[in-house]
Amino acid sequence: MAKRAIFEDAGAPQATRTAPPPRGIEGPSGARKAIRAWLWLLFAMVVAMIAVGGLTRLTGSGLSITEWRPVTGALPPMNAADWQVEFERYQQIDQYQLLNAGMTLGEFQYIYWWEWSHRQLGRLIGLVWAIGFVWFYLRKQIPAGWTTRLLIPGVLGGVQGAIGWWMVHSGLQEGMVAVASYRLALHLGLAFVILGVLAWYAFMLGRSEGALLQARRAREAKLFSMSTGLMHFAFLQILLGALVAGIDAGRGYTDWPLMAGGIFPPGMWELQPVWRNLFENDGTVQFIHRVSGYLLAIFGVVVWLRGRRSTYASTRAGFHAVIIVMLAQIALGVFTVLHGAPVSLGIAHQFTAVLLWVLILRARHFAQFPLGGTIRGRS
Repeated sequence: MAKRAIFEDAGAPQATRTAPPPRGIEGPSGARKAIRAWLWLLFAMVVAMIAVGGLTRLTGSGLSITEWRPVTGALPPMNAADWQVEFERYQQIDQYQLLNAGMTLGEFQYIYWWEWSHRQLGRLIGLVWAIGFVWFYLRKQIPAGWTTRLLIPGVLGGVQGAIGWWMVHSGLQEGMVAVASYRLALHLGLAFVILGVLAWYAFMLGRSEGALLQARRAREAKLFSMSTGLMHFAFLQILLGALVAGIDAGRGYTDWPLMAGGIFPPGMWELQPVWRNLFENDGTVQFIHRVSGYLLAIFGVVVWLRGRRSTYASTRAGFHAVIIVMLAQIALGVFTVLHGAPVSLGIAHQFTAVLLWVLILRARHFAQFPLGGTIRGRS
């Protein structure tokens, strides 16, 4: 066997062979970018779903469809006879008999279309997820370790559909004219969980696995821990906001910072058993939401003070964005209360909650995976 020279021409063919990158590091060309775009599309659709759901609740439309037909329900009434059947079903529930007696068919059709659109959008989201997942899976474009991750939004979406019907079913019971507020809170809370999963995965797919591994070595553990706490606190506030919306508690007390002229609302614990006040007493529910908002703002400032000392410019900018939107959300919340929570302000408040939620997740991602940039010493 001929001996090889210690030094060889670097341009020789045998010296230019390079192994292809491991699939788990980069994946097939374009896969990460395409999957990320698909996730952002799903994210935008879920945001629209939340908005339509909010309008469905604010217009009192949520109980207009009294059956859960996941497949056949995709078709609305096609003729006058079908519309009459749907209207007669609605006339059997207490919401019609106690609140909407005398409603015309045209008025019923108005609320029906809101609820039908909400359910239809849910079906469309599920279809877009399923088509995208199958497409990437069959083309073997899903990076190693991501198959289970990408299944999670679909599973959560299926659970969300079941919870949606469980929520509607509570409003169809005798003596009920609206859905149970705690079921509404669970329904909205899961929607924000789905948003969070989609956004977090999209953030991660914005960089290669190798870049993420390298960035993780520079993670700011304390800041990540604090932003995780802020994320959980913000989620709690979202759930409390859903309880407020569920019983229209935002329209009961329109003064601020007092409530009906006092620190505490009147009759705060008048319902029996006492625990019912936490879900059904509009004064109690709004008071808790307000106090939780004050505490969230204080903690948000504490986290921001820590974030502004980050050694990375992108991380600092991320936490600056969080505090700006948080303060705007507080101001919008007060403005909404003072004006009796009209539909326009209620939806704006909900949209800002979505924006704040995503910005918190983004800042948390920067704390976990710092993005290279201007570095300075800690102050």
